[in-house]
Amino acid sequence: MDRSGIFAGADPFALAQSWLAEAEPVEPNDPNAIALATVDSDGLPNVRMVLLKEIEADAFVFYTNYGSKKGREIEASGKAAFVLHWKSLRRQIRVRGLTEREEGPKADEYFSSRSLKSRLGAWASSQSQPLSSREALMAEAAKVAVTKGPNPPRPPFWGGIRIHPLEIEFWADGAFRLHNRFRWSRQTIDMEWSVDRLYP
Repeated sequence: MDRSGIFAGADPFALAQSWLAEAEPVEPNDPNAIALATVDSDGLPNVRMVLLKEIEADAFVFYTNYGSKKGREIEASGKAAFVLHWKSLRRQIRVRGLTEREEGPKADEYFSSRSLKSRLGAWASSQSQPLSSREALMAEAAKVAVTKGPNPPRPPFWGGIRIHPLEIEFWADGAFRLHNRFRWSRQTIDMEWSVDRLYP
């Protein structure tokens, strides 16, 4: 199968890193923004934008409040999907897979790298829960600033989600809507990848 040019390579994670690196200097805002999809207990989908923080050798990682709607839905299903889309490059990457938490030193390190206000905000926000007013949120943030001090630790309810893909699809715009699509798929996360070219 011919996968030359921007689709070349034997490692889909390296390919994803390469595409993201190409997007970083040309995409106006947040080239690492992903539309993350989960489903609730009734199978009703939810989609929201979050920031992809790392492409590992075999997984994709983002961070969130585990008590948020996405955190609870991921905990219940053990699955998630997302799409990275770059208008500047006319490309996208779609991922579907199994999830696990990242609650160790890597999560601590990332949390400590965030700005102080972002760290205090993580403590102050009961993400996805009803909020009476903006003023109530700001008051909670001010209270947290006093109680947690200038170097707050990572909250136990906040950390990483690692997605181990079962499918990764690379898509690039083609003339006359004859796009190029290659899907990497496997039945389990320890199997070898199979690669197919898809009709656009």
